[in-house]
Amino acid sequence: MKFIQLNKSCYYFDAPVNIGYVHKQNQGMLIDAGIDDSVMRKVLKQLREKELPITHLFITHAHADHYGGAHFLKKRRDVYTIAPSFEEAILRNPALEPLYLFSGNDPLQELHNKFLEGKPVAIDHILQEGENEIDNFVFEAHSLPGHSYHQLALKIDNVLYAGDSYFGEDQLKKHKIPYITDANKTIQSLNKLLEINCDGAVPGHGTYEKEFKQTVKANITYHEKLLDWLLEKIGSEKKGISHETIISAMCEQYAIGKTTLSQWLLYRTAVTAYLVGLIQQEKITYTIKGYKWVFEKA
Repeated sequence: MKFIQLNKSCYYFDAPVNIGYVHKQNQGMLIDAGIDDSVMRKVLKQLREKELPITHLFITHAHADHYGGAHFLKKRRDVYTIAPSFEEAILRNPALEPLYLFSGNDPLQELHNKFLEGKPVAIDHILQEGENEIDNFVFEAHSLPGHSYHQLALKIDNVLYAGDSYFGEDQLKKHKIPYITDANKTIQSLNKLLEINCDGAVPGHGTYEKEFKQTVKANITYHEKLLDWLLEKIGSEKKGISHETIISAMCEQYAIGKTTLSQWLLYRTAVTAYLVGLIQQEKITYTIKGYKWVFEKA
């Protein structure tokens, strides 16, 4: 985990899940908290060695890999916690994530794991989109849903901490079908990113780039490619194709490989997000046939 300085006040921990840091006088704000206690221990150690304070924590969205270390941090430091509306409710009640992934049924025990469910985090301030000032920190909050319901990115001192509104290109290739909840909102958020002027951006997964908009454009192209494949596949099935069958077909097409139940639920959500996008674009229709959710080309 490298601690990288971007300008006079802005830094980030370059890790599998990036963590931002902003230093303002006697205050320091972390942006996201990593997946677990061990990550936060490393963060605290490096900041202690550099004699940098931690007084605030902002969580971009309520996925466990971005907030799993927050509970440990709050035990060790008196931090002021900040999060977007709705995401804040999940942070207080982390069992909601395996619950919604499991279609509202009581989740099986194996779904109560650190990848889907962190420890609860009490939030002091619910943040809204727009200009904000909290103690020494003056910043813009940008609403960028699509990967998570009410995700917010922060632009401060001309650096954008983008959360998971876009992914580094290596991450797109690694995951093949990236986790999203709504394809159209994802693409709308990516187009919104193209309108944000800043010196550079830190994604949740990937590296800081000054010319990050090329990566954002690559994300748009990637999502559109998945939508096109899905539309063509549905169009080739004259009698329609069921929800479970199209999930299987897409995972096979992109060589996802063997998955656990947790991983399969994430892919199911992602494939469904693209299906919902095509429904909203009126390119496909759906019906219930033989007690199955079936899709056909419009």
